[in-house]
Amino acid sequence: MKVTSYLLIIMSVFITSCSSINLKKSEEQLVRVPYTSSLDNAEREYFLYLPKGYEESDKDWPILMFLHGNGERGNGKSELDYVQIHGPLYEAWVQKRDLPFIIIAPQLHMFDMDKLGIDYITNRTTASIPRRLEVGVPTRPEPRFTSKKLHSLVNDSIPEVTINFINKYGWNNVQEDLINMIDNTLKDYKSDDKRVYLSGLSFGGFGTWQTASKYPDKFAAINPVVGYAFPDLIKPIAEAKLPIWNIAGGKDTAVPAEYFYTGVNKLKELGHHKVRLTVHEDTDHVETWRRVYGGQDIYDWLLSHSK
Repeated sequence: MKVTSYLLIIMSVFITSCSSINLKKSEEQLVRVPYTSSLDNAEREYFLYLPKGYEESDKDWPILMFLHGNGERGNGKSELDYVQIHGPLYEAWVQKRDLPFIIIAPQLHMFDMDKLGIDYITNRTTASIPRRLEVGVPTRPEPRFTSKKLHSLVNDSIPEVTINFINKYGWNNVQEDLINMIDNTLKDYKSDDKRVYLSGLSFGGFGTWQTASKYPDKFAAINPVVGYAFPDLIKPIAEAKLPIWNIAGGKDTAVPAEYFYTGVNKLKELGHHKVRLTVHEDTDHVETWRRVYGGQDIYDWLLSHSK
């Protein structure tokens, strides 16, 4: 009788242990995916983040492509880690937040930007790249509140020099690569073609508008952060009725909030009303995107949209 009882106890413990193992989600993965750029035939890589639970799940996961800002561009090889500094990839991988997306994070070509004397590119070092810790997470940067004055008056005269600069050095030059990355992810990974999202900050915010304008039917929703729409980009987005949440900083002197209203107003004039414009009046350029991606609202909003 005692032997039978012991056997039952052992079997119960074994079954419980097996159940615990089965219930445990697979760990997050950060993969470097090789590709040949259609721009210059260079061999490069981009980051692909697979969320917790991806391996054992049969579901199709939403895709979030993230376009970084000017300071994180590079050769797509030895400099690729700079892409981890900001945005959803920083949140999911470095800060270990359970974001339920497959995240595609490419690196924009340098385009000789390192020869223009821009301090945050010329003098950057790998010390600025956050490291994922085996236990815990690295300390987040302290918020930096600026004493700069608010300047959110509407200005319909977007500087031509800004448009030319962004177009010369921006994400619009590698859009074919971006779409190929999305298509390959849809083909090779458990992903949902009805839930493909695009978000980017600063140069990547402009790149979000540019890419969505050329491929408006590719995305279920877009989120340009501290980057506004140029006039020639508006019509295709309006016709596709693509949901947009555009975010600006009220104290941003790099990409002033005054230029954001023109594109949003034009979209609404064309009958597109699935457009949000949020101005964080108390934040500058950097602190705006830190707050946006460090919060939860934007991820919930993206996931609320499907084609």
